[in-house]
Amino acid sequence: MPPPLYPLPGAHAWSRRSFLAGSASFAAAALLSNRALGATAMAAPTFASYPFTLGVASGDPASDGVVLWTRLAPCPRERGGGMPAGPVEVDWQVAEDEAMTRVVQRGTATAIAGWAHSVHVEVAGLRPDRWYWYRFKAGGEVSPVGRTRTMPPAGATAERLRFAFASCQKYETGHYTAYEHMAREDLDLVVHLGDYIYEKGDGNGAVRPHGTPEILTLDDYRARYAVYKSDRHLQAAHAMAPWIVTWDDHEVSNNYAAAIPEFPERMNTADFLRRRAAGYQAYYEHMPLRRSALPSGPDMLLYRRLEFGRLASFHVLDTRQYRTDQPQGDGLQPVTPVLLDEKGTILGERQRRWLTDSLDHSTAGWNILAQQVMIARVDSQPGPGIITSMDKWGGYEFERRRMLRHFRDRRVANPVVITGDIHCNWANELATDFDPAEAAPVGVEFVGTSITSGGDGGDHGKYSSPEMLAENPAVKYFNNERGYVHCEVTPGQWRTDYRTVAYVSRPGAPLNTHASFLVESGRPQLHRV
Repeated sequence: MPPPLYPLPGAHAWSRRSFLAGSASFAAAALLSNRALGATAMAAPTFASYPFTLGVASGDPASDGVVLWTRLAPCPRERGGGMPAGPVEVDWQVAEDEAMTRVVQRGTATAIAGWAHSVHVEVAGLRPDRWYWYRFKAGGEVSPVGRTRTMPPAGATAERLRFAFASCQKYETGHYTAYEHMAREDLDLVVHLGDYIYEKGDGNGAVRPHGTPEILTLDDYRARYAVYKSDRHLQAAHAMAPWIVTWDDHEVSNNYAAAIPEFPERMNTADFLRRRAAGYQAYYEHMPLRRSALPSGPDMLLYRRLEFGRLASFHVLDTRQYRTDQPQGDGLQPVTPVLLDEKGTILGERQRRWLTDSLDHSTAGWNILAQQVMIARVDSQPGPGIITSMDKWGGYEFERRRMLRHFRDRRVANPVVITGDIHCNWANELATDFDPAEAAPVGVEFVGTSITSGGDGGDHGKYSSPEMLAENPAVKYFNNERGYVHCEVTPGQWRTDYRTVAYVSRPGAPLNTHASFLVESGRPQLHRV
């Protein structure tokens, strides 16, 4: 068994209620300080070196605006990022051209140490369905220029949406070659489905060692994000288009469930909630998220809906923060009646009600569930009996069936699930009940592989064998290479292209479109092309 994790500094036997009572006021005070300190912030700071080392990003686009993000960090791996303790003024501009000559909005934000000198500007009043460019200035330094866009108007049926989705980018296991290629795509937006960072130490055989042990404190998490966000290909992908982000488990700790850590015998609830609060705050500090997602201690509201006119609606989920503990442990286990316990949940009651209401009231032609872990139940054992992962939706069978039946009974328009987590490409048809497997599909699921996690991978794997495909007729495709998924959506058709790279252990791998699938509107079936 691994050695016990050491307690977090200052930890004591707090309850979750007392934790929240203190942390909620902290979050509000931080925002008030951000406004109040504007008058005394340094307007002309000097930096030890270039402060925009982590690049720029935009996210959560709306029809009239978008979030702009950066973080001042002249020495990003140092505690405090090499910044002074006081607040710093950061100017921002939005323009209609890349040369930044036709500026349409400008303003000044205040970056404070309490939020790692990060900046989250919620720009409003922009024209819908347009591309814009933006940049930041602090002291005499100017950031790179980023490109972003607004969504189409709420009532407009856009002709086309192009987006990519990605997940699982363990820094030490490979190069971000997939992002190098993604940054050259003509995309309207990017969706990241979690595992933006990993919390462990390097381990053996690291391709790009970061040289730090497992992270536990806020400073630890900030430093780990600084390592990841220093990658030039990741920065380029962020600067190319707005991102919609959600997390999975490694932004805090592997396979955690709500307030339950992976190894409860090694970390008590109070210590884990401190760790979760640190992970959540660092996530907010480094993502282009709106103020509505501002964390309050170990709580952070991340599920939300974003509309691309009437063409597509993104229902962004959080399957970590509210779930009950994985039944029978969190590994591969037999399917038993315990999985039909109606109290078992991967969404939590409030998020589930929000999701079903969001789907019921959606007027979009395509309803996209952007989420973390595979919904399709996969039998990992050939022959009699079913073995499946307890950490995925298959471990919460009652809720999985209830959600898929909601697709059917409420006639949800074109439900498409996009998923990360598993470090492989999959294409699945979703039925209300996988027993019998020939049940008519009510939706489809595209599972994207990792950017780097798992190393080089390969073209084939266990689940591409004839025996395993026969065991899982809902699975129409499996591939074990690295890469991302490209999607093109029109009113009548959805096309998915699986973009792969053959290796990540060294840079320079060419991009390959390994497989492509079409889904016709109103017909939830996969057609390989």
